[in-house]
Amino acid sequence: MIEIININGNIIYTYNGDNLLGADLSGADLRGADLQRVDLCGADLNGADLRGANLLRVNLQGANLTGANLAGVDFYRANLHRANLSGADLQRTWLDDADLSGANLAGADLRGADLTGARLFCANLTGANIKGIDFSGVYIRGTIGINISEISTCLTHLVCSE
Repeated sequence: MIEIININGNIIYTYNGDNLLGADLSGADLRGADLQRVDLCGADLNGADLRGANLLRVNLQGANLTGANLAGVDFYRANLHRANLSGADLQRTWLDDADLSGANLAGADLRGADLTGARLFCANLTGANIKGIDFSGVYIRGTIGINISEISTCLTHLVCSE
């Protein structure tokens, strides 16, 4: 059994398993959880509420975060390679230096997110709300669903093909 605590040290969720690899946390209320450096590779967080959670350097490779509420989450240097974030609320998140290569961000809301140094190689941004995003310093190659003409920031590291 694994107890997930919040930043105040209080238990907010108990998972009946011996690790969180591939864990089914769909619909879980994990607001304010301290999950930094946790390995959630392949976990199902479909519809989970992680508002304000600490996910620094977390491994969410291949995880399902479809429709998850991730507003205000700190994903500094997180591994979100091939994660499904379609329809997720990523408003005001910190995705600086995060690996979003191959991630599905279709229909996600990224308003106010910090993508400094993020890697979005081959990511899908079809229908994502990217209004006001500063793409300077973001690494994008092979990304779909992004219209270069709508981006008004310096694109020194942006190489995009639709």
